[in-house]
Amino acid sequence: METKIVKITSKGQISIPIEIRNSIGISSGDDVFMIGGKDSVLIKKINKGNFEDLLKNSESVANKLWNNKEDDIWDTV
Repeated sequence: METKIVKITSKGQISIPIEIRNSIGISSGDDVFMIGGKDSVLIKKINKGNFEDLLKNSESVANKLWNNKEDDIWDTV
């Protein structure tokens, strides 16, 4: 696992060091997924298949929550 310290620009941008980009296989134009916590940021390479699975699962959960008979009452308001 590579570790590096990087500076944040005035625009809030960072550069991912070449060693880290190479080790996870990302290059210019690739999309990454970012998750922020209290004092950390996780950057994960998006594999198209994995991201499609995530979206499909999210859609399924949303349909379960919002697509039910109890909510049909709001269509008449």
